[in-house]
Amino acid sequence: MARVSFDQVRKVYGDDTVAVQDLSLEIPDGELIVLVGPSGCGKTTALRMVAGLEVITEGEIRIGDRVVNGLPPRDRDVAMVFQNYALYPHKTVYENLSFPLKLRKLSRRDIDDRVRRIARVLELEEQLPRKPGQLSGGQRQRVAMGRAMIREPYAYLMDEPLSNLDAKLRTQMRAEIGLLHKELGVTTIYVTHDQVEAMTLGERVAVMRRGELQQVAAPQELYNRPANLFVAGFIGSPAMNFFLGRVSEEADGIWVSFGDGQRLEVDEHERSLAPALSGMDGKGLIVGVRPEHLQDAALVSGAPANRRLKGLVKLRELLGSEVVVHFEVQAAPVVTDAVLEIAEDVDESALSELDHRRQERRTHFVGRFGVDSPSKDGETAEIAVAAGALRFFDLESGARLAA
Repeated sequence: MARVSFDQVRKVYGDDTVAVQDLSLEIPDGELIVLVGPSGCGKTTALRMVAGLEVITEGEIRIGDRVVNGLPPRDRDVAMVFQNYALYPHKTVYENLSFPLKLRKLSRRDIDDRVRRIARVLELEEQLPRKPGQLSGGQRQRVAMGRAMIREPYAYLMDEPLSNLDAKLRTQMRAEIGLLHKELGVTTIYVTHDQVEAMTLGERVAVMRRGELQQVAAPQELYNRPANLFVAGFIGSPAMNFFLGRVSEEADGIWVSFGDGQRLEVDEHERSLAPALSGMDGKGLIVGVRPEHLQDAALVSGAPANRRLKGLVKLRELLGSEVVVHFEVQAAPVVTDAVLEIAEDVDESALSELDHRRQERRTHFVGRFGVDSPSKDGETAEIAVAAGALRFFDLESGARLAA
């Protein structure tokens, strides 16, 4: 095991495309860190530079105390797990697992001991005589992980290893990876596009955008205190709702007004997170609130009038334990590079819809209501905003207004 560190690492391809820009990141010995971001953000390039599959343009990468910039992949003692498994189809599971050890010229007895030990850990004992074509997707992914684990490397590098699995199996394998890491304690860098994987697996999560590190923190810190608009919108499912508001300082407190005369009072916790609101009277800003912090006011006993907004219900999605409600509020939508990039990453057609709403000054909201919500399609609903739920972002930079 060993720590892995990036020191001002930069990667530029031959056509002057900057894939990674000034990446500095320290990964302690034994940590499982997740690199997450949209397609093309540089997360896989960063991983491949650690593995030695990409040449570093500038900066240094260390594994343990060694600078590995010039070392070939075989001398770095790291093991990589790919999304396409990369198994030898003509070899059995036993032969796939034992292959790295044969290259190291271990004795037949040592190889057999290690293979059978790893097979027990991954519940592959019955599959040892079979070939990859006879296995399920989950079993093949276990074999790929076992082949990495059997080498006992300094670090594991995982490049979207679950992306080819169906949803149920992905959930199961995600839990297994987490349990294996707790048992083995090997430094692990895990790359994914799926923010749910990132939040559930990572001891820390590093969010990347356009080759630059946006924020690295524990999952709950990212959720509660995103550094900027991009992190706030990318982390969370469904994504955080954003709208344009205007600050109003009054004798009874600070308010945020928006749309057709609606307004919300900023509570004490929100003011403590964003003290810069004091002194912003009359200024515009971006307001964010997560879907799980919006509830049908009819279901909230004593929901204060100063923490309610009105919206036209467009669609209800019943999920059994809750109802995901899509509604529109008469408020100017946020159309920044960060919001557009997140929308495009989800669905390219979302861009034209966002532009249409901007012209009509309508903002699409998503709320997670209780199943007893009486809200109906085509009707106006009153929505309660949970205490401490509002986050505020600068109009120009997109940075969160912070303490």
